[in-house]
Amino acid sequence: MTNLQRRLAALHYDVGPIDGIFGPSTHHGVVAFQKVNNLTRDGIVGPQTWGALARPLIPKPKYTHSGYSVEANLTKQVVYLARQGSVVRILDASSGKASTPTPTGNYKVQRRIDGWRESSLGLLWRPNYFYYGYAVHGANSVPTYPASHGCVRVTVPAMNRLWSIIGVGTPVHIYR
Repeated sequence: MTNLQRRLAALHYDVGPIDGIFGPSTHHGVVAFQKVNNLTRDGIVGPQTWGALARPLIPKPKYTHSGYSVEANLTKQVVYLARQGSVVRILDASSGKASTPTPTGNYKVQRRIDGWRESSLGLLWRPNYFYYGYAVHGANSVPTYPASHGCVRVTVPAMNRLWSIIGVGTPVHIYR
């Protein structure tokens, strides 16, 4: 198990601590890898996923900034944390469903809340608002498909690992 976690971490996938346990963070790291590599999004590390781990697609950010930036690739349903033209972390994500799509465009984090925010549409963990009430935030549920009311969801542990890296003013790019 540590070999899988180390390989995913070396490829910049967010798997949490390398502890030899196939827990939720490792599962979401596998799903993000499967999304980027156009595999079945099941979180199972079978022959196709192992094969792709040997010859992975390496995503590149669409935008370059001197510091950190956040890119949400809505087609792949992943978030890239980028720095100076390189992807430094890849997170499993779920964006807005068809009836409540995530707005595409180029934004900056405008405000953040360090804790739970209860909105009329649900709970947001440590939301980083980039456009009106739209945020990149932690959630208890991050399905493999677009399911939110327009925000970009990542897992609560993933947001905890992102929290100290991003802040107000961080560029946010949302695209298909």
